[in-house]
This record gives sequence, structure tokens and C-alpha cells, in this order.
Amino acid sequence: MSISTTDALVPLAADALVACGAARPAADGPHLTRTPVTGGSLGAVPASVAVGEAIDRSTEAFRRWRTTPAPQRGELVRVLGALLRAHKADLARIVQLEAGKIESEALGEVQEMIDICDFAVGLSRQLHGLTIASERPGHRLMEQWHPLGPTAVITAFNFPVAVWSWNAALALVCGNTVIWKPSELTPLTALATDALLQRAVAEVGAPAHLNQVVLGDGSVGAELVGSTGVPLVSATGSTAMGAKVAPVVAGRFGRSILELGGNNAAIITESADLALAVRGIVFSAAGTAGQRCTSLRRLIVQRSRLDEVVSKVSTAFGSLPVGDPLHDGTLVGPLITPAAHDRMLAALDQAMNDGGSVVVGGERMFADEAPDAAYVRPALVSMPGQTDIVATETFAPVLYVMAYDSFDEAIAMHNAVPQGLASSIFTTDVRDAERFMAADGSDCGIANVNIGPSGAEIGGAFGGEKTTGGGRESGSDAWKAYMRRATNTINYSDELPLAQGVQFG
Repeated sequence: MSISTTDALVPLAADALVACGAARPAADGPHLTRTPVTGGSLGAVPASVAVGEAIDRSTEAFRRWRTTPAPQRGELVRVLGALLRAHKADLARIVQLEAGKIESEALGEVQEMIDICDFAVGLSRQLHGLTIASERPGHRLMEQWHPLGPTAVITAFNFPVAVWSWNAALALVCGNTVIWKPSELTPLTALATDALLQRAVAEVGAPAHLNQVVLGDGSVGAELVGSTGVPLVSATGSTAMGAKVAPVVAGRFGRSILELGGNNAAIITESADLALAVRGIVFSAAGTAGQRCTSLRRLIVQRSRLDEVVSKVSTAFGSLPVGDPLHDGTLVGPLITPAAHDRMLAALDQAMNDGGSVVVGGERMFADEAPDAAYVRPALVSMPGQTDIVATETFAPVLYVMAYDSFDEAIAMHNAVPQGLASSIFTTDVRDAERFMAADGSDCGIANVNIGPSGAEIGGAFGGEKTTGGGRESGSDAWKAYMRRATNTINYSDELPLAQGVQFG
């Protein structure tokens, strides 16, 4: 397999951007983009609006948007969903070029955007509050939900558009405005998405500046995080990043939705259907080159099945087509930067120092053809137990495999890491499945049975516990995080009884 040249990729990016309504990147400039496919530049993007100005604009737009009826707000998101359907291939191509995803995964990411738009449109007519029985005669209690205000959405490179949509679609129908700080590694996807949204704004006559993109490094995100003009910050990234964001937002009495690190495991029981399990393991561990927050990183196998599982997974890893994500047949594209490969190698070295051994993979590929890119074969590493490196998230396709004897031991191994995002079990024993999902089972926000930890649907609330941050995005009742609750008491009687029978006067 050959790797595309940068010269061939530049017009692909420009044409896709123009199709979405965004400007063609300049040939050169101070803010160069980079593609992980080759390591070369796709062009330069213009400097964006300053954070302070973006907040002022967002605040002004919010004053109009919050009083717009919610179903009308939903109409904006409906039109955005229609534009995403029409430009699915264009936006997916930019995701491929900037994040290095294979075509089906890039298309799937845009489909997530479409799905959450559909969900949010329905939600716009279901922002329900409760009616509550009052203890006082002639009184009624009720809840109302009101928008918060400008919402900062800070996204990572690995899902450069889907995570924005999880937040923005809900925030917009809830009556908020959005300020988007994308990863500095994926600015083009943000500009293309924003261009589609601006087309939707113009079509429905919505206020300007409902969504603004601010480009830059971590200092831009830090300015958003510290601003009292931004009541809600939704941040996706590393646990280290979240540890900086959380106290700053809390210190100014703001709210945060944090989607941080994952160190996700699958338990393979004695009764597991291995044909099913191996397919789930390989996709979860190697998909997106191991760069999903839900990627499978730990494999906890019943000792009686260990050799069989290691043999099947290592065979699959050894035969996975690694290469240019724009080529048909590729299943594993590049790591985002060569620095990510350096971190992968450091993790493998530490694992071997801890008594582990690499069963297969870990080697760099296409180094001569694409020296500025980082293509690697996914690595399966046999470990004697759960060492410090196993408990550390490495954002690369490294899968540690360990044995267990009793099911209680498997659960203990599973939960003995700081992260708590996604988890899974492969079993045909209903007792093991139910125990895994029970209060004394998996301690993660996502617990799957006979499916890997990655590949969440938008209908459920997405997020995790412990150092994963505790935030929830996307479906279910995650919308409540984007609104404030007001409890109202209405007295429709001629008397003024006090609650709890209090007498005064």
C-alpha cells in the first residue's frame, strides 16, 4: 500500500471546505494546518475572533435566542441536520484528512451529528418540567427549565465534529449560544461545520453569532474556562486537562461537563462466544488507531480461555490492513502525530520492564514513505498483572491482556484503575452479565454485554465516573445540564398558609 502525497490531499481538503460553504485555506500563513496522513500541511487558516469579543457577541445573541420558542429553536437544528445529510461525504472527507480516520469511521462520525440533530429536534418539544403536589390547599408546585447562556464547547482531535454536535444541538434547542474551541489539530473540520450551521441560521432567520469558532492553543481554552461570562463549559480531553478546568470553573461557580480519560476493559468469561468476542475486541482496540476515549485497552480473560484468546487476537492484529485512510480496504489509519507514537513506544518499554511481553505489533510502518506521519501496527501485550503502566491511559493501539481465576477477581481487576468511562463483558452466562451491570460490578458510566466498550449510540447519556470526570452528553436526560431549574409555587387561593404548618402573625 502506498501513502498519498500532501500535494494530492490539499485540493481534496479545499474542495470539501468550499462545498460546505467555508473559505478555501490560504497556501501559506502563520496558522498552518497538518494532516496525519502525510504529516504535511493542508494550508493556513485565518485568525479567529478574540475570546472576549466572542463572549460579547454570544451574550447578545443569547438575549434573543432564550425567548425564541423551543420548537423554533428546534427548526434551526432540523435544517442543520438536513445540510449535514447533504454534505455528509464532504465533511467526512475533511475528518479523514485532519484526524486520519478511515472512510467508514469518518462517515459514521457525521452520521452521529445527524442522529443527535434528529434527537434534539424532538427534544425541542419535550423540555418538560414536573407538576408537584403541594401540601398547602389552593397551591400548586411546578418546575420550569430555562437556558443558561453562552456555552463553551472544547473538543479533542479524535472526534472533531461529533462531540461538538452532542453539545451544540442540545445547547441550541435549550436556548443557549455556543462558543466552540476545537483542537488546534483539527481547525478545518470546525470551520466547515460552522459554515453549514451559518447556512442554517440564514435559512431560518435565527440571530447571528449563535455559534462561534475560536481557534488557537490551550491559552484560548483557558480564557474561556476562566470567564464569568460563560456559565457552562463542556470540555473533552485528558484527565490532566480536566484537573485544570474543573477547579477554575468551580471557583467562579460555573458549571462543567467533563469527558476525560478512559482505560476501558473487556472481561472474557469461560462461557464467552469467542467468535463474537474477537470481532468486538479487535474493533474496540484497533479502530481509530486506538485513539478513542472508549478504545479497549485492557483484556481480562478467564485463565482457561487465555491461550485461545491471545492466539486469535494476535492473528487478527497481525493481519489488520494498516495504511492510508483514504484507500479502500484500510482498517487502521495513522496516529495523530509522531509524538503519539513516541508515547506508545514508551508505554511498551515500561510494560516490558514490568514483566510483560509484546505478543504482536508495536512496529512503525511506512517510515520511509511518510517520515512525518506515524503509522503503527496495533500491539497486543501479555502482562503478569495490572501494573502502573496498565492503569495509565496511552492514547494509541496498545492492548494489555491479563488472566483471572474467579469472577470476583475479574471485577476487582476491572475496577482497579483511576478511570471509569466504558466497560464490557463477553459471556453467555446471564448471572455474570447481570453481576457485571449491578452496583457491585463495573464502576464505569458505560457497561456493555457482548459488545466492546466503543461505539456508543446517541440515545443514551455518554460519559463516565472517577477521573473520567462524571459528565454526561448526548441522549437520555443529558439536556438538563444545559439548563437551570426553577421551582415555582402558585397560590390560587384566598389564604396564605405557610409550609410545614408554620404560624407567623
